[in-house]
Amino acid sequence: MNRLLYLSNADVIAAGLTMAEILGAVEAAFREKGEGRIEMPPKPGIHPGGGDNFIHAMPAYIPAMKAAGLKWVSGYPDNQARGLPYISGLLVLNDPETGLPLAVMDCTWITAMRTAAASALSGRYLARPNSSILGIIGCGVQGRTHLEALRVLFPIARVYAYDVRPEAQAAYVKEMQARHDIVITGVDEPRKAVTGCDIVVTAGPILKHPTPAIAAGWLDEGAFASPVDFDSYWQPGALAQVDKYATDDHGQYAYYRTTGYFQQAPTPYADLGDLATGKQAGRENDHERTMAMNLGLALEDMATAVEVYRRAQEMGLGVRLPL
Repeated sequence: MNRLLYLSNADVIAAGLTMAEILGAVEAAFREKGEGRIEMPPKPGIHPGGGDNFIHAMPAYIPAMKAAGLKWVSGYPDNQARGLPYISGLLVLNDPETGLPLAVMDCTWITAMRTAAASALSGRYLARPNSSILGIIGCGVQGRTHLEALRVLFPIARVYAYDVRPEAQAAYVKEMQARHDIVITGVDEPRKAVTGCDIVVTAGPILKHPTPAIAAGWLDEGAFASPVDFDSYWQPGALAQVDKYATDDHGQYAYYRTTGYFQQAPTPYADLGDLATGKQAGRENDHERTMAMNLGLALEDMATAVEVYRRAQEMGLGVRLPL
């Protein structure tokens, strides 16, 4: 009888992958992408309840990693008011040789970690290597994992944090100060988490019709920005000032434009596969403003999930279920 492995959120975390290990897996996956050796269609979605709610299907196949599967992930901005997570979902990992499902696992932790890993990897090519001052707008899950990921690759010594919810900002400052033992300062307006920073991460909800706060002139020359919330925080004038504007996948960026996003945003000159393989140049001087408008790709999930699955098997985690 064929059996699959079910991994709860606690099981996925207990597998113990470090951010550095996830960064390595995600980088390897993007190199495969850059060489044209993966299969990954743009993610389709449904929108129950309307507004900015979404549930996306995200399939990918990475032959070199023997990783094939699909993530079924939702984002509901109003969940925070209900005491529920904004992002939730499941990931199915399949055997590439037989097509049979190998595992079903909670995707919340994987999504949080791989998203930050992709931003940090983009920063490896687009940020100044000595970047030490980080601005975080959005003090939720992604604000936490991005600090963790960026500290793997950059000498982050000071963080300026802003959130529209003062209580979330205060909790972030207290928790991150204790965890990372660096100077973390809460600020009372978004500009103070942008101007003067080497790296800026915006990590609020993804909004189709936003009222963006970040204006032209806020992002310093030489800074790198990673909007995890699409262009929800960035005014068109601010985006127009970016000297090198990249994404994680050209096809997916073009697809999102057809659905109404990025109507006043530039066309990316490179994707992360181009940068990882050296097919496009990253930062070329200390004065360039750079940005990675990453949308989140299934290849990041599969590269991480296959390692979680391998580790979980070794450790005896999860529950075996009959098909």
